[in-house]
Amino acid sequence: MSNLINRPTLAFTAASWLAVFIGVVGFMIGLWNAEMPLHEKGYYLIILLYGLFSTISLQKTLRDQLEEIPVTMIYVALCWASVGICIGLLLFSLTNATLTLSEKGYYIMSFLLSLFGVT
Repeated sequence: MSNLINRPTLAFTAASWLAVFIGVVGFMIGLWNAEMPLHEKGYYLIILLYGLFSTISLQKTLRDQLEEIPVTMIYVALCWASVGICIGLLLFSLTNATLTLSEKGYYIMSFLLSLFGVT
């Protein structure tokens, strides 16, 4: 069993961190300027944090599988379900929100950029 670890390049790492930073800061600026109750802002913040955590967990799990580190299929399924649930919750809440279409698109794009950056 060979545990050869291929490290990403510095440019890839920098681009990933930049994507996370832009996505999270953009999402937070949108929340700060939004005219919605505080509990709604908190909900969207928790969805962002949950999405980041679940995506990192899924990415680590898939990397462990590639390196032949034992991972239970239940945990892999929970990771996939968790990512799907947080994206679904965001889409469901934005569908029912009284925001303009451009605001909804802004939240979706900054959320997905953040998730893309942490992978």
